Amino acid sequence: MNRVNFLKNLTAAARGDISADLVIKNSKIVDLFNGRIIRADAAIYKDTIAGIGSYNGKKIIDAKGCYLLPGFIDGHIHLESTMLSPLEFAKLCLSNGTTAVVIDPHEIANVAGIAGIKYILNETERLIVDFYIMAPSCVPASNLETYGYMITASDIKKLLRLKGVIGLAEVMDFSDVVNGKEAILEKITAAEGRIIDGHAPLLSGKNLSAYIAAGPASDHEATNINEGKEKLSLGMQLMIREGSIAKDLKSLIPLVNKHSSNNVSFVSDDLLPTELIRDGHINRILRKAVKLGIDPVMAVRMATLNTARYFSLKRIGAIAPGYKADMVLVKDLKNFEAQAVIKDGMVVYKDGEYRINFNKKLLPPFNIINSVKAKFVDEKDLLIKAKDKINVIGLIPNEILTRWLRLKPKIKNGMAVSDAKRDILKIAVVDRHKASGNIGCGFVKGIGLKNGAIATSIAHDSHNIISVGGSDKDMAVAINRIIAMKGGLVIVKDGRALCELPLPIAGLMSDKSAKSVADGLDKLERIAKRLGAKTEHPFITLSFLSLPVIPELRVTDLGVVDVMKGEIIF
Repeated sequence: MNRVNFLKNLTAAARGDISADLVIKNSKIVDLFNGRIIRADAAIYKDTIAGIGSYNGKKIIDAKGCYLLPGFIDGHIHLESTMLSPLEFAKLCLSNGTTAVVIDPHEIANVAGIAGIKYILNETERLIVDFYIMAPSCVPASNLETYGYMITASDIKKLLRLKGVIGLAEVMDFSDVVNGKEAILEKITAAEGRIIDGHAPLLSGKNLSAYIAAGPASDHEATNINEGKEKLSLGMQLMIREGSIAKDLKSLIPLVNKHSSNNVSFVSDDLLPTELIRDGHINRILRKAVKLGIDPVMAVRMATLNTARYFSLKRIGAIAPGYKADMVLVKDLKNFEAQAVIKDGMVVYKDGEYRINFNKKLLPPFNIINSVKAKFVDEKDLLIKAKDKINVIGLIPNEILTRWLRLKPKIKNGMAVSDAKRDILKIAVVDRHKASGNIGCGFVKGIGLKNGAIATSIAHDSHNIISVGGSDKDMAVAINRIIAMKGGLVIVKDGRALCELPLPIAGLMSDKSAKSVADGLDKLERIAKRLGAKTEHPFITLSFLSLPVIPELRVTDLGVVDVMKGEIIF
């Protein structure tokens, strides 16, 4: 059917001259434009809402008094952080009422380059959830670590020509932007006319103005009211992040009012499969926001229309004529549990069951499955000569920011070693891209392990192998096990692997079911906590300690990093 005939039939259905394909009756429609609830039918022709009023249709859904909301939209998530294949992630999106996601695939791009992005594009274009891809701006995020691939301004121009790629992903190298470095400004220039996402933790004053003036228009890194208020006042879209580690909703929600709310969106950024299955996706953020006192209709707008408008996604994010028929029915505006989900005018999920068949997963390319290229390590490779004071990464609960601590080390045979009693543990990062043998070592306070070691090939953003533990021997065994299984997560105690979770897709994602992955991660976390880990999610906490663009102190395979100066200090 051509577009003219489609519009003829759509308008006829809107007038009531022909029967709509599907009519949702007895619902309470959330009107995001007036901030109210209305009782009316919603008529759908093919994949589009034809009208709101009183209608008859070929098929009828009796909403039984449920609220009819637009499908939820996640404005910023790294799909890889879920450890799930795109297919398994999409299933969990639908069951929680999410019908669209904006993803930044820079995790897999750091590991596999353009091939990794194309794998995500190929996988997601077959799925019923709408995946909007942002071209990664910072691959690598920094030259302070060994990385797998580099994406240039020329690459970004090519990516932006691909179907499904809508803008430039979070510009993390805020220092280079502020200081007018040509390489990053060339990438921003390549994306002019598109949406450009920001990433500017703790940036303020004239430096923040310089950053915004260059092009980045959003930020999901604000963690306190003053930071969030300044970014809103300078015109940024404030993306309130509530992920598995970084939880900023409670701190930032007081900023939301009738003046600011249109410029606020909800995002998850990084979300573990255990939390997705147990608590939900964007609906879990809605639940928390309402509990914190936000008007439910305003909260829904921040989870739908605001995000769609920021990304210039036309005709999605609301229940109105001409909008895409992506909807979710919920019993109440407190829990936001999906009773039914309509996507493109079809009922795809209802009463706890999927009503569509999903395509099978694509087999990832060989280089993505075999992405871990590292030399095996010996415990002697992890030795650190003792000094009077050591630089220690200090964890901040529920944040990915860290503090820079200077502490006395525990010394053994002239070497600085882990001190479990004071919760000062050795941390090591091993190059997994070039098999160079590069190993950076430091110390961290706040993990809590009493003995044993944990390791993972998820280490933002270049995803080298990272390990923390109470003994060099256990750390070496853990690192070598990650290499042997081509990526994943592992716990080691007394030189033996207690539990592991393979992640063969780029060392980041599993090829198994969501339940299998969640169960495996849950088991790992329970064992880690028995060994003393005191962070809620020790593996994801560990994964951020190598990210050299988040203040204050990090460690990469090249050494300990002073983030604000952008220098290796040890």
